[in-house]
Amino acid sequence: MPGALIIFVNNHLQAAVKTKLADAIGEKEAMAIYKQLLVHTYNITSKSKFDIYLFYSDGITDKDCWTASGKCHKYLQNGNNLTERMLNAFELVFAQGYNKVIFIGSDCIELESRHIKQAFNYLDDTDIVIGPAQDGGYYLLGMCRLFAHLFTSNAWNTVPLFNEKLLAIEAQGLSFSLLDVLSDVDDQKEMYLLHHRQ
Repeated sequence: MPGALIIFVNNHLQAAVKTKLADAIGEKEAMAIYKQLLVHTYNITSKSKFDIYLFYSDGITDKDCWTASGKCHKYLQNGNNLTERMLNAFELVFAQGYNKVIFIGSDCIELESRHIKQAFNYLDDTDIVIGPAQDGGYYLLGMCRLFAHLFTSNAWNTVPLFNEKLLAIEAQGLSFSLLDVLSDVDDQKEMYLLHHRQ
């Protein structure tokens, strides 16, 4: 069985999409950039040999770029915070019998298909793979099996506790690999990088 790729898609109201960016440039422009990021995420994943699981924040849609491909599974995100939603998504996908599952968001313009392929390859020999983001968060998380105890607090998307999570992984005797540090799109500097890639 091939590995599985979880993609979180934020399709709720404009005001809630990329909040920090919206504060800087306005909700309409922030939404336009986020749609651009969705297309980028589709382009780097649509030809993947891995099974794709899309998890939507607010209603499953058949009006996005993934629908035409007909090769993805669609679900609603379930949970009160990011940590719960991630755990529930991993649980659902691992329950299908996969031995490699990777999670990504849809806001990292520097993420390429080679990073995802490398992450799956790392899981041949390591328990966990992480793609660290420049802001101290992460853009990718992969596991060779479900390590539910790593999701005991709402800490995966906070900068100070991200390093603590790495220490927790080591304390559990688990192995991990790190990908390149990349930038996601949350502020004007990262928007500039996005603009100059077009």
